[in-house]
Amino acid sequence: MATSRNGNREDDYTADDIQVLEGMEAVRRRPSMYIGSIDQRGLHHLIYEIVDNSVDEFMADFASSVSIHIRQDGSVRVEDDGRGIPVDVHAATKVTAVETVMTTLHAGGKFGGKAYSVSGGLHGVGASVVNALSEKLTVEVTRDGSLHTQEFSRGKKTSELVSEPLPRVDRNKSGTAITFTPDREIFGDFIFDFGVLSQRFKEMAYLNKGLWISFKSDWRGHESLWPNTTVTYYFEGGISSFVRSLNQNRIPIHKDPIYFESQQDGTIVEAAMQYNDSFTESVHSFANCINTIDGGTHITGFRSAITRIINDYARKQKLLKDNEPNLSGDDTREGLAAVISVKLMDPQFEGQTKTRLGNPEVRAQVESVVADGLQIYLEDNPQEARRIIEKCQTAQRARDAARKARDLIIRKNAMDGGGLPGKLADCSEKNPALCELYLVEGDSAGGTTKMGRDRRTQAILPLRGKILNVEKARTDKILGHEAIRYMITAIGAGVDDDFDVSKLRYHRVIIMTDADVDGSHIRTLMLTFFFRHMRDLIEHGHLYIAQPPLYKITAGRQTHYVYSEGEREGVMTQLGNRRNITTQRYKGLGEMNADQLWETTMDPDKRTLLQVSVADAVEADKIFTILMGDVVEPRKNFIQANALDVQNLDI
Repeated sequence: MATSRNGNREDDYTADDIQVLEGMEAVRRRPSMYIGSIDQRGLHHLIYEIVDNSVDEFMADFASSVSIHIRQDGSVRVEDDGRGIPVDVHAATKVTAVETVMTTLHAGGKFGGKAYSVSGGLHGVGASVVNALSEKLTVEVTRDGSLHTQEFSRGKKTSELVSEPLPRVDRNKSGTAITFTPDREIFGDFIFDFGVLSQRFKEMAYLNKGLWISFKSDWRGHESLWPNTTVTYYFEGGISSFVRSLNQNRIPIHKDPIYFESQQDGTIVEAAMQYNDSFTESVHSFANCINTIDGGTHITGFRSAITRIINDYARKQKLLKDNEPNLSGDDTREGLAAVISVKLMDPQFEGQTKTRLGNPEVRAQVESVVADGLQIYLEDNPQEARRIIEKCQTAQRARDAARKARDLIIRKNAMDGGGLPGKLADCSEKNPALCELYLVEGDSAGGTTKMGRDRRTQAILPLRGKILNVEKARTDKILGHEAIRYMITAIGAGVDDDFDVSKLRYHRVIIMTDADVDGSHIRTLMLTFFFRHMRDLIEHGHLYIAQPPLYKITAGRQTHYVYSEGEREGVMTQLGNRRNITTQRYKGLGEMNADQLWETTMDPDKRTLLQVSVADAVEADKIFTILMGDVVEPRKNFIQANALDVQNLDI
């Protein structure tokens, strides 16, 4: 009989060791399997799931509005004017449809095809999962002249369905209201982000023209930033309005967005696109109102159609000569802002949290709709068509120059015997998972950092001065900039479409700049480069920002390093009115000696690192365009609107 390494017999492992988790118990034991995570994103996902159900009612043409209210006690109420969840007894479960939907995984009106032609939601488990992860949940259904109410807690009912007649004036009303409080046993002391939530609801309104969405928050956790805030979204122009908003801080090269809408074999395809004078592509895709941030078959079809039709038109009009190569997909998408939205009966998403659409038939459906629509537009608008072609041809020439610059970097690296920048002080560890690269502002700070680091795991790359603003430059100019070439080479994973996260030489890339205005500017320039040209570095969680202290406070033999004005005030209050208190304001990393820099900013056991993430790609794209783009007026307005929120300003 076989035994394990610790001496246990093989026959000790029996059927009794197999644990079966049923229903809501499985959700509560492994919540991340159902909502992606139990951090703020998972918390927000609870709200999205209930809102998605209400939006499904709108898409089925039974509702016109959705309201979301985060209340003072942290509970969330989502209400719509749809049909209301059925309240009759379900034939299979022998309990009401309300109880079935709220307590049974994969139960809902989205599977049979009768109640909803298209739907979002989390694979049909949305409402029941929200119920399982809530301290308390109340369902109120208005239909058939009555108000039907039932309460639940952590996935189990705590009351039966109670019905009472509505006042005569309200007898014709219908809808569903769900109020839930996220379970603190799962989410801890949760915090809602009004900005992230409102942006998501704004997107939903764009994607469903004619839908009213109202979002209100009077939760106490919002008092400092959003006291009693209400926003309402309604867009008659739908995704065309969405594209206009993407381009509001850029200069369009044709007046109005190009819009297509058609139905192909039951799939509704919508696309809107407009070229601008920037060098970046800003294309956002959605399937059944779910933001497919990793694209999918609908994006593939969209891109194929654009490349093919623009090349066909350019050849037909002799704008591309016989001896000239076709425009590439990258050429035809430079400066393109677009939104693609598909609504289909049976979406197949890759991954539990729906980041990529996998339906193979959707590619041909989208390609057909976009190709037909774009061909008609170009033929009917020859002047706009010529401007678009010229934009693509300029991109092609710049891309050729960039390719030559990239090849030159590769050849030069090979000739230099490995190609790492001369200023790079590399670490001795060869396992990338254990290595980190500090991108340090200035040679002086770089020297101090090199002396204070852990040479085994920490590499240092000093960068002199401000790097190029990549928002205003094409790739060939970007690759010609020395500091950017150094960063690309040191990180080792390539750039743009050639970026491969598996080739990273360091799993932590850390931006470390001075705690002053110049340092903030340099940090913003670096973030712009990484967002535009190494996006996967951010998406995979490898980019960080170091937090050097603002002040050193000395009281006798006690030394306190503080990282914010609020922390400084707290320490000063704690120290009282001692006479021997001295305060030193650090304006640059070079003002600290190597030991101080290690102790405050680089020691893994003591330091604070901020991980860079992109919770909302649309909003991030907008902010980078405002702050770093060519158009001055939006930047001026942004500064005026946010000037009072700035802390630690040191000019």
